[in-house]
Amino acid sequence: MTELAADVLTRAARIRLLLMDVDGVMTDGLLHYSCNPAGEMVETKAFNTQDGIALQWAHWLGLETGLISGRDSEAVVTRARQCKMKYIRQGHIEKIPIWEDILAAAGLSDEEVGFIGDDLTDVPVLRRAGFRAAPANARPEVKPLVDLVTEARGGDGAVREVIEALLRAQGKWAEILRKYGVCES
Repeated sequence: MTELAADVLTRAARIRLLLMDVDGVMTDGLLHYSCNPAGEMVETKAFNTQDGIALQWAHWLGLETGLISGRDSEAVVTRARQCKMKYIRQGHIEKIPIWEDILAAAGLSDEEVGFIGDDLTDVPVLRRAGFRAAPANARPEVKPLVDLVTEARGGDGAVREVIEALLRAQGKWAEILRKYGVCES
């Protein structure tokens, strides 16, 4: 796990809502199409189970989560609901209006919301977020703009790394370790 600078830890400790892009963050960014039994084209996506459990831990510990995606996908809706995500917004390449709607609904300021993004369409939101993260496979133009570039690629545990970093900064990670008997204290 990458060590965060003191100022980044301070910002991470204030985060109450973590929003993220989907393709390239929650997934590897590849789009898979196949035919269903009726012969209709269906899009499928692969999601990482470690990201999923971390999203549920975030929910248990009071860190709300959500997504803002440029594309529409029923698979994303299903996965987001499984992972207890509160905000599911798809079909929005221009993400700032959606960001503002979510923050208004949540009653939060920019400083209280984190974002994970990987591509140019995420930059306007990343610039507003109180904590900014990108997966290892993010575009090179995005990486210098964030507080944390994960060791994992999108779809391969990057969301888990960000959630762990936030929970550590908030003093909540030890609770997860105790829950599973990893440590006694």
